Amino acid sequence: MSPETAAPDHAGVLARLPAGALPGPLAALWRARAEAGAPMRDPPAVLADTLAILASLNADAEVMAATLLDALVDVEAIAAEAGVPIPERLHAMLEGQRAASRVWALHRDHGGGRNPEGMRRLLLALVRDLRVVPIVLARQLSRMRACERLPSSEQRALAQLTRDIHAPLANRLGIWQLKWELEDLAFRVLEPDTYNAIARLLDDNRAGRERYIAAALAQLREALAAQGISGDVAGRPKHIFSIWKKMRRKDAPIGELYDLRALRVLVDDVAACYATLGVVHALWLPVPSEFDDYIARPKPNGYRSLHTAVIGPEGKTLEVQIRTREMHAQAELGVAAHWRYKEGSAAGGAAMDKRIAWMRKLLEQAAEAAREGEATPLQGMDAELAEDRVYALTPKGEVVDLPQGGTVLDFAYQVHTMVGHRCRGAKVDGRIVPLNYQLHTGERVEILTGKTAEPRRDWLQAGAGFLASGRSRDKVRAWFNKLDRARNLQAGRELLDRDLRRLGLLNADLAPVLARFNAASVDDLLVLVALGDVGPNQVGRALLDLERAAQEPAPPAPAALPARPAGAAAPGPGAVTVEGVDNLLAQVARCCQPLPGEPIVGYLTRARGVSVHRPDCASFLRLAARQPARVLPVEWGSRRREQEVGIRIEGVDRKWLLKDITTLVAQVGVHVASLHAEPVRGGHGRVRVQLQARIADFGQLGQLLSRLEALPGIQSARRA
Repeated sequence: MSPETAAPDHAGVLARLPAGALPGPLAALWRARAEAGAPMRDPPAVLADTLAILASLNADAEVMAATLLDALVDVEAIAAEAGVPIPERLHAMLEGQRAASRVWALHRDHGGGRNPEGMRRLLLALVRDLRVVPIVLARQLSRMRACERLPSSEQRALAQLTRDIHAPLANRLGIWQLKWELEDLAFRVLEPDTYNAIARLLDDNRAGRERYIAAALAQLREALAAQGISGDVAGRPKHIFSIWKKMRRKDAPIGELYDLRALRVLVDDVAACYATLGVVHALWLPVPSEFDDYIARPKPNGYRSLHTAVIGPEGKTLEVQIRTREMHAQAELGVAAHWRYKEGSAAGGAAMDKRIAWMRKLLEQAAEAAREGEATPLQGMDAELAEDRVYALTPKGEVVDLPQGGTVLDFAYQVHTMVGHRCRGAKVDGRIVPLNYQLHTGERVEILTGKTAEPRRDWLQAGAGFLASGRSRDKVRAWFNKLDRARNLQAGRELLDRDLRRLGLLNADLAPVLARFNAASVDDLLVLVALGDVGPNQVGRALLDLERAAQEPAPPAPAALPARPAGAAAPGPGAVTVEGVDNLLAQVARCCQPLPGEPIVGYLTRARGVSVHRPDCASFLRLAARQPARVLPVEWGSRRREQEVGIRIEGVDRKWLLKDITTLVAQVGVHVASLHAEPVRGGHGRVRVQLQARIADFGQLGQLLSRLEALPGIQSARRA
């Protein structure tokens, strides 16, 4: 913005701050640097106007101080250099104003207008202290008021930003006195001919219309008082931008608009609403066909009110809205919020509604506290605003809205279905990331695609973590639904065999678990697995549960129970229970390393107590065949500990392979006991990694193995 021609009045700007808003040394530093010509975001007159607007909104002292500080470019660096500390409570608002500036710059650099709703959501996601929003709205209004001094191109860019971002935000937050002026000022710059044409069609200027409203308001109050009806009456003239929008929406000339001037009456109950309607129709002649009873027939969004149009004083049309105070509160703060039906969108979600409601209540509390001379209570309110959406950016600056936990693959499917199908990799802020990388708000994503659509079936497995959005999974599932049954059967068999092999259940009979998944045959179950409707790990768990339930308890062998050798390892107190015997040493066999949750069986050794095996363990089967009397029924106890499990990974020897493996293991929450890698002889660049990990149960093991196999270059990951 160009500097003012008048002499800067920085002392006058400082005088607008509430007493004690800034510590003395910080105020002195600000004034000294400003008067010395340090870079300022706006001229003093614009800054003073911004503070005046915030004062009209009953902004607290911290908001005013943060506005003043941010006006001085690089204020934090300047304060640090001078050794003058900035209070910690102001840092969040300074960061929020910088985040808002980045959103405005993004909008400007990419032409604006293509996704303004995404920009507004990105702003609300980045600004953690929502008191920043009135600051940026007030500053924009001040800039628009003074924009006549700017070159024409800069005026249009400023007006475009105002129309796309600031005016809708003011509308959503219910800051009406800013909203209408932002809209009108932007409209005057962007559509000067249309603006002037509508202004000429109006039979009076805005000041004249406001005087008319005041006169009609007084007349209606007198009539209500004469009938003994207690009500609050308020009025407003419709501003030019809103008139233009309604003319376009109804495709009607200005003479057919009956709400250019409007009154609103708030009463105590529904009976008083209809009594007030009678008074209005007795006072002024109603316009036929311009009556709507939204109390008897509420709008789909729950909005309730009586709307009527009458021929008011001087023969001019006047709209009157009548509702109870409860209906008004619902319309202003509830699901029927004004911005929903004015902007024609029911979207937004619970998180957006929560932020808007919070901001409106904050403004109401600020106004009430200002009237009573108290401070506004704000502590703890930000904690309620945990955002459940992620707003990431395309390389062209478009905002993509994802659920919390959304991955780069979700991002690809949100951009376009075929972009998702052809996705082969992704870059986030310029660095390569795996397809299951979870995005954060503000990150810029570039999707790397192939020439052909080749989605992978393991994208549908929840444990692999590729897709967090149900909509994305539906798109992948629809792709595979188009394939013929034979290909789905083959793919389902491959997916299931791979998972059952990991759990040692490769040749298990699937027939007993078909009913659990509503499958009529094994082939139907395989198709369900191929389409992602049933996870391979679910089938494995069902088979393990079936084996555990089928085990029949057997009486303990009548053999002398050996005492626990000194220093012997055990699964931990309560980890394994031997049926019918107390205080018996038990240890997990190293040959098969069963995990909590898997079927187990015990074998009574001569010196090491009971050795716990999986029922299909080859070593156990040999021992049990020789001495079946030593077989004992055992089960996992209530207290379990992690068990060490060996995992063998084979893949291509590439850069950062071990780093990717260890990072993934840490993400799953598994502790690595040891890691060894060696090249495969004659493997032509292949490597084998031996991993010893402490696993909580077989469910965690299945998740770890499936996610390891999803890493780039990994060919197999199996239990050793």
